[in-house]
Amino acid sequence: MEIIPAIDIIDGKCVRLTQGDYAQVKIYHDDPLEVAKTFEAAGLRRLHLVDLDGAKAGAVQNWKVLERVARGTNLVIDFGGGIKKEEDLQLVFDAGAALATIGSLAVRHPETVTDWINRCGAEKFLLGADVKGEKIAVGGWLETTDIDILDFIEDYLRRGIAQVFCTDVAKDGLLRGPSVDLYTKIIQRFPDLFLIASGGVSGMADLHQLRAIGCRGAIVGKALYEGRIRLEDLTSF
Repeated sequence: MEIIPAIDIIDGKCVRLTQGDYAQVKIYHDDPLEVAKTFEAAGLRRLHLVDLDGAKAGAVQNWKVLERVARGTNLVIDFGGGIKKEEDLQLVFDAGAALATIGSLAVRHPETVTDWINRCGAEKFLLGADVKGEKIAVGGWLETTDIDILDFIEDYLRRGIAQVFCTDVAKDGLLRGPSVDLYTKIIQRFPDLFLIASGGVSGMADLHQLRAIGCRGAIVGKALYEGRIRLEDLTSF
């Protein structure tokens, strides 16, 4: 299972939110590149980079941070937050992202995402599925749709998507454990899916459990920044 550290960006700084609430923001480091370098030095190969300013504005904002991290490391970066238009997508790829993370747009404008997949290749996209009670949530988790998570994934598998990260918004940022039952259900339905768990990871025991049920990746954020998981523990994972 691939461990994928997360860096969330507000005003160019490395932060974390609690349950996506911009009023509950904590700054962990002024320089995301330095944080990314520590991840790379520990042997990690991927990075989940989130432009929270872009997500709020509806257009990519922190592309220069992406560019610095991409130039300053060899990490395979997926970048999300504010990718709504063709210009945003091109900007993200030009700045060095290996994958563009697509979430709410995939729900609200599937025809746009399908066009991008057909032109750029499905391997260039990471589908984000935010979930409340097994229903897809959009708009910074403020709106819950009637779309079932399993139906959503099946739809995008048909469109060619191979990698999906799923966040149970009730778990994110709380350090109370991931949604093991939800991920088990998804893996049982789609055993070949590259499923990445996201949200709630509080320690190494959670990572061992996610690997045991068949998750192919796990995004880790707050547990790293709060010292619940040490980078040296991940080198031998």
